[in-house]
Amino acid sequence: MKPPVEVSVFLLSLLGPGVLFTMNQIPAFQEPLPILGMGMFVLGSVLLLLILTVRHKTKVDPLFYVFAEFTFGGVVGLTNALQQDGFISGFMDFYLKMGEPHLSTSYAVMMSYWEVVHLVLLLAVIHRMFSGKSYRSLGLLWAGSSIANQTVLIPGVVVGKYGSNIRLAFWRNAPFFLMSFWAASRLFSRPREMPIVTADQIAAEQKKGLLSRPADLLLSLLLLGAVAFFVFRGFVVLDCPLDACFTYIYQYEPYLKDPVGFSRVMMLVYFFYAAPLVSVLLYGLNTPGCSWMLDWTIFFAGAMAQTQWCHIGASLHSRTPFTYRTPADKRWPVIALNVLLAVVPALLALRCRTNPAFFMKPVPKGQSNDDKKKN
Repeated sequence: MKPPVEVSVFLLSLLGPGVLFTMNQIPAFQEPLPILGMGMFVLGSVLLLLILTVRHKTKVDPLFYVFAEFTFGGVVGLTNALQQDGFISGFMDFYLKMGEPHLSTSYAVMMSYWEVVHLVLLLAVIHRMFSGKSYRSLGLLWAGSSIANQTVLIPGVVVGKYGSNIRLAFWRNAPFFLMSFWAASRLFSRPREMPIVTADQIAAEQKKGLLSRPADLLLSLLLLGAVAFFVFRGFVVLDCPLDACFTYIYQYEPYLKDPVGFSRVMMLVYFFYAAPLVSVLLYGLNTPGCSWMLDWTIFFAGAMAQTQWCHIGASLHSRTPFTYRTPADKRWPVIALNVLLAVVPALLALRCRTNPAFFMKPVPKGQSNDDKKKN
């Protein structure tokens, strides 16, 4: 009896730590070009094994291969986090020296721990894929997290203090970045499944003003606050001379001036991308019939959860120099504010998913809530 596909994928992903341990013992594999070559060879070999694993399936979604390759990277990332924090040894020494030295930073360690979340999501997606169940929402949650990860990581390395020491192995991030975007585009382009509610129910929900929807009113206020905070911290990392910016970066979040560069890039991503997106989500939360809210809120929730986890963890981690860590007397207010930035998008996505009538297009009268329809 063959094991489930997701089990086979997980077992294949365990090849990653084994390859790293082997290369760590062989000096010939510890130069930049052999490291990149071995990495590409292993990824190609994993792809071939995946093809052989599902060869008996009549039809395989191309996204399966993307998700499965990312599980391999997820286990490698977790291996890095465990070694950096002293739980294991003998896996990453050569790779940190000749491959991607930035992986020893506090931000990269927290990013590597987050790979556990990616791994769980990907295995759940693969399970649902081969069980004939919908996996679109879980896939979008992963896509938001993965794209946010790469969007901060790649520019952060280039513009930060490790930009002058980029090795060939660093560019293995480029195909993963492109695959994340390709997977997201495929997921967004697919029809979503949602319950049909009667036209009367939709009309009744969409006639309510914002004051009649207290939960939406609260979410709107929180989102407005998030936009203001995104803009403020964008000004902070752009060296705004205002006293408020100077006070904040030195007394509340000195991690924003860490020369590693990841925090600075993250704040600029928030400033130029997250703030406009939240503004659009605010519009959708207050305008009936914006069905795209059901997708983009999930995507955005994944992105904010990943980036805020890394930002909060890195600002407190022992690998961050003491002068850049969050001051002890300001720690809890700063943590609470940053946690709120991750929680609000998740609450918005949950609100859209549990009660989607406000965002749905009107449907003919007489259809029941139990029916299903592509929308």
